[in-house]
Amino acid sequence: MNISNYLNTLLEEKGISQERVLEVEGPEWDTNFIPVGCVVEYILTSGSDNQKQVRNTLTKIDFMNGDILHFFLHVASFMAK
Repeated sequence: MNISNYLNTLLEEKGISQERVLEVEGPEWDTNFIPVGCVVEYILTSGSDNQKQVRNTLTKIDFMNGDILHFFLHVASFMAK
């Protein structure tokens, strides 16, 4: 399964809409509003090595019954910089 299918399936299974808006603080623009779908697109354009790391991280979080949304918030905060 490619990373795009994996992310779409994972989000669907967790009931997280790609239209859900994440609020993250940025250094210049204060509060940023970034939809989950934008985070997914960012991951999809980040290169295959990073995509593998993202998939491994999300798999571990999911296996441990963690909240994958925290990971998406982390990526969104990086995007807001």
